Amino acid sequence: MKRRTGPVTLTAAGPRRDNWRQMTIPAALDSLDRIRRQLSGRRPAVFLDYDGTLTPIVARPELAVLSDEMRTTLHDLAARCPVAIVSGRDRQDVENMVQIDSLVYAGSHGFDIVGPDGLKMRHEEGASYGPSLQAAAEELERRVGDILGVLIERKRYAVALHYRLVAEEDLLAIGLAMAEVAASYPDLRRTGGKKVYELRPGIAWDKGKAVTWLLQALQLDAPEVLPFYLGDDETDEDAFRVLEGRGIGILVAERPDETRAHYLLRDPEEARVFLQHLIAAVKAAP
Repeated sequence: MKRRTGPVTLTAAGPRRDNWRQMTIPAALDSLDRIRRQLSGRRPAVFLDYDGTLTPIVARPELAVLSDEMRTTLHDLAARCPVAIVSGRDRQDVENMVQIDSLVYAGSHGFDIVGPDGLKMRHEEGASYGPSLQAAAEELERRVGDILGVLIERKRYAVALHYRLVAEEDLLAIGLAMAEVAASYPDLRRTGGKKVYELRPGIAWDKGKAVTWLLQALQLDAPEVLPFYLGDDETDEDAFRVLEGRGIGILVAERPDETRAHYLLRDPEEARVFLQHLIAAVKAAP
């Protein structure tokens, strides 16, 4: 496996914002000794995005299949510390993709959470946005659904417009359509990601708040616990933000821009290797 060693220079995009790292971010696999020192005397709690973090980014969501090696790694890690998947996918969808009963699954950016021992949380206020989400999905379908490569995905708590397979000449029309539909539904919140636009309930809930809720619900919000969050996308920055000063955020990206994460991993394979090192560190702990 080839990987770059040493710190990775980031390119600033726009004005400086508090807590954003714009100069350098160290490679996590080159910083294992430092991370082990941070973990010394503490136990980890691991939060993971799915697409782009545990699996490579693919053309269509259903093609993001978890490898046997990654599934084994997650199973071994979950036997030694709490592990949660925090995904923009519907909770049942990501649960079906991973298929490990001992994990916590936080779907729809944390609007729908289940886990072992009866853990369950469904954001009831988010469910009330169903009519607006359905209407927005139908309007997007009318406007751009016939453009080759467009995939409109109606999730339980969101509408996603995937444009990874769309021709360059159609991207402007798709962006304009999404902007106009978003303006028509001010109760919805527009977000983005890697080749995807998304509309979500316009309430103060995101992956960062889901991680905070889980730390409290699982009684992990304590000095002896070191939370880790691995993610690759814009929505994962909310989780990196809440771990400022209390945990470790790790960005999974080949070409990073500005981020609130503390360390970098290049791709899902490096993420798997890092989790293997974390398993070894937990095993070696007194």
